[in-house]
Amino acid sequence: MEYVAGVDIGNSSTEVALFGRSADGADGEFVSSALYRTTGLKGTKKNVPGVVNALSRAAETAGIEVSEIDRVLLNEAAPVIGDVAMETITETVITESTMIGHDPSTPGGVGLGRGIGVEITADPEEFATEEPVVFLVPETVDFAAAAATISEWAEAGFEIAGAIVQRDDAVLIDNRTDVEIPIVDEVAGLEKVPRGQPTAIEVAPSSTGKTIDELSNPYGIATVFDLSPEETQKIIPVARALVGNKSAVVIETPQGDVEERTIPAGDLEIVDERGNTTDVPVDDGADRIMEAVMDSWPVADVRGESGSNIGGMLNRARASMAEVTGQPVDAIEIRDIMAVDTLVPQQVEGSVAEEHSTESAVALAAMVKTQQLPMDQIAAGLEAELDTEVLIQGIEANMAVLGSLTTPGTDHPLAILDLGGGSTDAAYMDEQRAIDSIHLSGAGDMVTMMIDSELGIEDRDLAEAIKKHPAAKIEDLYRVREEDGTVSFLDESVEPELFGRTVLLEDDGGMRAVPIDASVEEIRRTRRRAKRKVFVANAERALNLITPTESIRRLPFVVMVGRSALDFEIPELVSEAMAEYGIVCGRANVRSELGPRNAVATGLVLSHVGSGSYLDFEIPTDLSTALERTTA
Repeated sequence: MEYVAGVDIGNSSTEVALFGRSADGADGEFVSSALYRTTGLKGTKKNVPGVVNALSRAAETAGIEVSEIDRVLLNEAAPVIGDVAMETITETVITESTMIGHDPSTPGGVGLGRGIGVEITADPEEFATEEPVVFLVPETVDFAAAAATISEWAEAGFEIAGAIVQRDDAVLIDNRTDVEIPIVDEVAGLEKVPRGQPTAIEVAPSSTGKTIDELSNPYGIATVFDLSPEETQKIIPVARALVGNKSAVVIETPQGDVEERTIPAGDLEIVDERGNTTDVPVDDGADRIMEAVMDSWPVADVRGESGSNIGGMLNRARASMAEVTGQPVDAIEIRDIMAVDTLVPQQVEGSVAEEHSTESAVALAAMVKTQQLPMDQIAAGLEAELDTEVLIQGIEANMAVLGSLTTPGTDHPLAILDLGGGSTDAAYMDEQRAIDSIHLSGAGDMVTMMIDSELGIEDRDLAEAIKKHPAAKIEDLYRVREEDGTVSFLDESVEPELFGRTVLLEDDGGMRAVPIDASVEEIRRTRRRAKRKVFVANAERALNLITPTESIRRLPFVVMVGRSALDFEIPELVSEAMAEYGIVCGRANVRSELGPRNAVATGLVLSHVGSGSYLDFEIPTDLSTALERTTA
């Protein structure tokens, strides 16, 4: 028997299709397939160990030794790399306020007060009774002593406007004094609160479900501190960050006490293939950026303003590709940008309890193109490792089309969508079996980044898990309410630590707690919105660009392959969007058994051994001829 292996080296995984045939090449069939994580950055010599491991797995499944594989076929990987970054559109500018709005579980008292911040251990003789005071109570002062001091100052003729307490003592203090004042407690960073400055404190009525309404209103803050219109504009992020809180403190500080340095979002310079340039401020938003990209299509390069967020992001993408290929940074071109409007929690300058304000932002993904990835080096490394012949058999997109056509019910003309982690790729085979392909920025990694940022997770692994799995609420030890409202009853009780928690329902039946303050509905809404904005928008963009008529409506078949096509809802979202155009669109089932996996690896084998019983047409010469190797 002769064994031929097709190997698809992807960004995150390496796939193998192993084909066996008789020595005369007459009969043959696929005998196994395998999957292993890609080692190193795609397209570098560091991929060799991952390829060897994947081949070993495929050989083991087929019951042979890896040394019995006669020929290994590699794909000519697309010379592109995706990079993603979140660039804030609006700047949070607060130069004259400090705020506390951390919403303790048990504030004390009720109402709104304004006064000068005074340490509770201060001597009352140093202050005038005409000026209202807000006491600052450090953890070294007992609640009984604090209550006694408040009562003493009140009896001495002082107007007590409120108290800010470091320990969880608000209710205890409130119960021991006859003075009705708002009290905010659990302020861990009390030492950061400036003394002697105008301070406003508000606590909403308890047991009513109401939240504060003055300090969450920019005009309410303006009224309390007698602000000018210009100062009121600067206080908007403070008010916005306090919306929904049951207690809050805002302190006016001398100008210059709270310093900030902002890096501008910057401008994009989009260069088309005729050399024309279009400048777009990132502040204009995603729609304007994408309009400029499509107006300049095909894009020759994209540059970012020096010293800006966008400039730094694009320079990092160029540097990554230059490192992979060994080419100078100046030779690296950015051929596509995808921009998506999103919301991100931005920490407010001047906060002492890490308050955040939700700001508009643009999520950006860049597609960097170079002349050629060093596939020859990988081939040479494999030949040395395995002592077998290695060919660079075909272009990645072309091979994906051949593999996808083994899906039952498909025919050409056909378009495929390769939904990966770093990029969304599309290819189109016409009636004459000629193939055209395109690579666009923006895919699974961008969705993960948006989920991570919008939910304020700051944990890439957790954001990836939220992307992959549906959420649910543990209502009691035997009952789970899924995100669609369905209630499931369990045969065995959940772990006690999951009681009342929001969890992710993993594929193996396990449950993973979600350690963030977000409801099941919010998690689902954020996840689906990110997928729709990235995958649905990019699928429509790619298919419009790849079809000869530049119209999706003329496509009879669209097949989805790749890692993200395995997602539990991305194919559904894309198919739903394609249904509006009357297109047959769905997830591939390569060789009737592998689903959307293994399309490229299968295509590599078929291009080398012939269509056999897997395709109903003869593969054209330009798709069946191995590419020439250059000297490494």
